[in-house]
Amino acid sequence: QVQLVESGGGLVQAGGSLRLSCLASGSIFSIRAMGWFRQTPGKQREFVASITSGGETNYADSVKGRFTISRDNAKNTVYLQMNSLKPEDTAVYYCKFYGTIILADAWGQGTQVTVSS
Repeated sequence: QVQLVESGGGLVQAGGSLRLSCLASGSIFSIRAMGWFRQTPGKQREFVASITSGGETNYADSVKGRFTISRDNAKNTVYLQMNSLKPEDTAVYYCKFYGTIILADAWGQGTQVTVSS
């Protein structure tokens, strides 16, 4: 089973930047898509961004032009660069490994991002 560990969250003022990292265990990382999701209390977890093994990216409309997802397969790591942060970006951010028919999806433990106004 793939294990994920996120880091890089914290407190930042509106307009600031943060970079989240997600380190994955296992050699299968490079051939699978990865994603970032976020969740606030009382709400469902929502999609933020994803990246395929070939580097194709997809973003939620709310973060397009401000967030960038990338990956370094040599380091088994996926990143989320967040610029021009807004208070409404405040959430716990989760990294997701998109599994296969024989390997389940995996989630990290989450990292808190707080944007003050």
